[in-house]
Amino acid sequence: MVLQTRLDDVQECAAERGCLEGLELVEHLLSQVLLEQGLAVRGSQLLEASFQLLQCCSVHHFWADLFRTPHTTEKLEAGFKKLAASDSKSLLKKYLTQEVFDKLKTLKTPSFGSTLLDVIQSGLENHDSGVGIYAPDAEAYTTFADLFDPIIEDYHGGFKKTDKHPAKDWGDVDTFQNLDPAGEFIISTRVRCGRSMEGYPFNPCLSEAQYKEMEEKVSSTLSGLEGELKGAFYPLTGMTKEVQQKLIDDHFLFKEGDRFLQAANACRFWPTGRGIYHNDNKTFLVWCNEEDHLRLISMQMGGDLGQVYRRLVSAVNDIEKRIPFSHNDRLGFLTFCPTNLGTTIRASVHIKVPKLAANKAKLEEVAGKFNLQVRGTRGEHTEAEGGVYDISNKRRMGLTEYQAVKEMNDGIAELIKIEREL
Repeated sequence: MVLQTRLDDVQECAAERGCLEGLELVEHLLSQVLLEQGLAVRGSQLLEASFQLLQCCSVHHFWADLFRTPHTTEKLEAGFKKLAASDSKSLLKKYLTQEVFDKLKTLKTPSFGSTLLDVIQSGLENHDSGVGIYAPDAEAYTTFADLFDPIIEDYHGGFKKTDKHPAKDWGDVDTFQNLDPAGEFIISTRVRCGRSMEGYPFNPCLSEAQYKEMEEKVSSTLSGLEGELKGAFYPLTGMTKEVQQKLIDDHFLFKEGDRFLQAANACRFWPTGRGIYHNDNKTFLVWCNEEDHLRLISMQMGGDLGQVYRRLVSAVNDIEKRIPFSHNDRLGFLTFCPTNLGTTIRASVHIKVPKLAANKAKLEEVAGKFNLQVRGTRGEHTEAEGGVYDISNKRRMGLTEYQAVKEMNDGIAELIKIEREL
């Protein structure tokens, strides 16, 4: 009770008083609390404890910066040294040279004060990352462009810093058909896209109040969907554990982020502000505040890519009339992870190819030819179970939505052809 009273005082001070006075009050109140609990700390310990207190209170980012700057620099230097000495194959290690590190280590984004540590801390903690960086807010793509741009170019097949992402184009939605009419290979098909709500930072910078506000906006907006898309919104906070686990097992619902997202501070205030919307058939889903603000997903059993694609296009066109999304003229639609920029489209199938599973060199050869990403059955960082792979388009930038899905369509058709021939 004493601690909560102190927290309330700090929040009131943050809203009403000047910066220096507020900082003095934080230290004073924290010292009182610690003394009342029979504890005593001095110097840097008090500063670090004060910073933790500010984080708990969701006090303005600028305040926290004043405490964390020495801590941030120290952690950055140590993390960079360990990464450089590691055998990591991440794009972070590849492009975070000493020169780039020295240039970026003291920079902060203008609106939210995000640092280089916020950008790279997941990759510093997880040397087995494939990429290793996230954007804590939209401005990070500009402030830390010397790191983001080469990583984007590498991952997205040569999308240079002078290139411009094309305008949104879904193409002829009737082009795609059923890739596996007989149901021999494809277990399920899914096409999703990510969207960030305009006016909000990304997960690491969101306050608890903002999470709640966004959830309310999303729930209210989706309640207006009709026809095949009509459904209901379920907040994670109001969901029984049994229902939640059933939806996770059916691949409909997300669970709290893995260690890569945890390290990037993408799971703060969990499960506040998180929820799922699904239509009656559970063939159209919306994830609210998982990795991105919104994940719009069309999915169903079997290989009818055409039906899945048309449903997603219809949903996105409807929802974007109601919710403004963050978009950049050069990068396209903005997302938390740079691998999802541009179209943000991920078109995927769960496909059983036991012969190719035994000939991984051939599988990787075809995947490379069609810019496909091959994952384990349950997604990134998992193993293939029974020869079942999650295979999707890899490129999302520098091409249209239609072209991104077409690469997956053509690649899967080729894999099925080869599987039959082996």
